[in-house]
Amino acid sequence: MKYLLGVTFSTFMLFFFNVSFGRDHHQNEGDSLTVKTEAHAPEAHGGHGDAHGEFNPGETIIHHVLDAHEFHFFSFGHTHATIPLPIIVYAPQRGLKVFSSARFEEGTVAYEGYKIEKNKIIAVTETGAVDTSVTVYDLSLTKNVVQMFLAVILLVVIMLNVAKKYKAQGAQSVPSGFQNAIEPVINFVIDEVAKPNLREKYRKYLPYLLTVFFFILINNIIGLIPGSANVTGNIAFTLVLSVISLIVILISTDGHFWAHIFWPPGVPLLVKLILVPVELLGIFIKPAALMIRLFANMTAGHIVILSFVSLIFIFGKMAAAAGWGFSPVSLAFTVFIYMVEILVAFIQAFIFTNLTAVFIGQAFESSHGHDDHNGKHHDHGEVFA
Repeated sequence: MKYLLGVTFSTFMLFFFNVSFGRDHHQNEGDSLTVKTEAHAPEAHGGHGDAHGEFNPGETIIHHVLDAHEFHFFSFGHTHATIPLPIIVYAPQRGLKVFSSARFEEGTVAYEGYKIEKNKIIAVTETGAVDTSVTVYDLSLTKNVVQMFLAVILLVVIMLNVAKKYKAQGAQSVPSGFQNAIEPVINFVIDEVAKPNLREKYRKYLPYLLTVFFFILINNIIGLIPGSANVTGNIAFTLVLSVISLIVILISTDGHFWAHIFWPPGVPLLVKLILVPVELLGIFIKPAALMIRLFANMTAGHIVILSFVSLIFIFGKMAAAAGWGFSPVSLAFTVFIYMVEILVAFIQAFIFTNLTAVFIGQAFESSHGHDDHNGKHHDHGEVFA
């Protein structure tokens, strides 16, 4: 249903891409929470407007989905509430510079010889031209990075508090408070993910599986808060998670696994010539599928929600009455998709964790089932089951 709505409204917006809503942007620098009230260029605020300062739905949606150097919470008329983040840049020719992203005034001015264009920091000369002779190393804390730190802190605090209660009351005690919410989830991962796929080795991988599940889940939930970062919708984030899963999978392999990869038993020689390269590619394709699945699903949900909101401005440009009249419909669909996204946040965390467990189990399952010298088949996993 979500993808059907996404395709439908993407097609609708394609026919109305030339319809835009005029809008000025204003800002004024502050220390932590800034409220902008000065006029600035159309490309400010991450490119919300086109060359004429008009509202561009496509650019606005992409701006909110991508990473940025500030948290933008809301706009009311010409007022924009944001939290600027620290800019940390190093250039061998200029040294280390640390300052607030508010100094850039959303890309309209240069500061300390640097300027931000399309969320990328570049070196400029005194005249404002790009200085290609300066090599810039951007070490800034973007909103994705800051939110990941917050997610890690939140994960550690939650788990330590739950563990503290178990330590004080005993593992067999009746859960109370926040334990009632965490314990069923942990039991679900153990019973539905770890045990069925890893069998007698599930305790060895359980800490990793629980960490991955809760880390993805927390980032998914926080990403649904207006103004927050879409961390799990960042391909770099999912890439790192998939690489870690690949490392765990490779560490879990044994001699039986690689023997079946490079010389599949019971397969004709000509088929082996085709099957071996496919099996080798499959080792890397499986984690890549995890990466793309999580990234695509979380990004798609945000785009659909923002598309419904943008329709209000699109209809408003056509006629003020149309904009106000379509607002309840757009908001209703937005709330519906938002509720679906909350469910998707749990589902995607489960899918990533479950498939990781499946791939790890496949890495050593060849040693669980084999034929002995008498031709009898032994499946040690059945004994555990």
